[in-house]
Amino acid sequence: MNYPAIRKALLRWFHEEQRDLPWRRTRDPYAIWISEIMLQQTRVAAVIPYYERFLRRFPTFPELAAAPEDDLLTHWAGLGYYSRARNLQKAARQMVGLGGFPREHAAILELSGVGDYTAGAVASIAFGLAHPAIDGNVRRVVMRMAGSADVSIEDEAEALLDRNEPGAWNQALMELGAMICVPRGPKCEECPVAKWCGAKAAGLQAELPPAKVKAKLIRKDRTLVVVRKNGNILLVPSPRVNGFWDLPEPFEGVRLGATLGTFRHAITTSQYVFEVREAVGGRIPEDARWWDEKELYQIPFGTASKKALACLQRV
Repeated sequence: MNYPAIRKALLRWFHEEQRDLPWRRTRDPYAIWISEIMLQQTRVAAVIPYYERFLRRFPTFPELAAAPEDDLLTHWAGLGYYSRARNLQKAARQMVGLGGFPREHAAILELSGVGDYTAGAVASIAFGLAHPAIDGNVRRVVMRMAGSADVSIEDEAEALLDRNEPGAWNQALMELGAMICVPRGPKCEECPVAKWCGAKAAGLQAELPPAKVKAKLIRKDRTLVVVRKNGNILLVPSPRVNGFWDLPEPFEGVRLGATLGTFRHAITTSQYVFEVREAVGGRIPEDARWWDEKELYQIPFGTASKKALACLQRV
């Protein structure tokens, strides 16, 4: 590959065409790190409002480090993969011990929840350190540029890296994968580096990367019950997400009443089908707690619980 020509063409395109995203308006390593963790397994459009709200509540790592867990989880609720939020707080507490955000790649990599990709992204974007950041978009772009599924992505990414503008370069590769070199139907006619693309030359755009076999979804039926008393509603600690609250499933002696609604919720390979029903009586579970219905939207709920509460609003 003609590395110098590819770097020049892709960086020119990125500087002219990049999306205006809030984390691209700062060099604050803390804010960049928050964005990178949120963007794992989550679409850019979905992340933006959470990112802005999170930074308003936790603008610095000492404030994140000191936050009560329920406050942290409430501000993360809806993004999923809640271990990311807990690792953010662990890492923030590490920073308190260090006296600041680490400025070296190896030290960033020591933070809780930080892997090779995140360390490379933060080191290059915030500090201008010459380290590649290899996410799914970059893997796809590099494989297609090389025209082979057998290429060493790490070696090729290192060779491609622009050492004068590593932060812009890493973002440019990710942007190309997100906007142009997409998984299905890549927009080769709009690609600034198409003339050097091995997959395009060989007509292999649709075959690279090789398709993964999708895991079959397993249906799981669940019932959630709504038990009320004096303006309060019964909740239990979530069996799915530690630190969150849910409506309970039927417990000993509870009598089921009218159906309030149904909804679906997918988690990895499980397709849950929830039925929400009125209920009375029964032996209240020991870990259950009565909550004022007016306070429900101040409590950390997962996405499934929020869908269940929406059923109550429709009644």
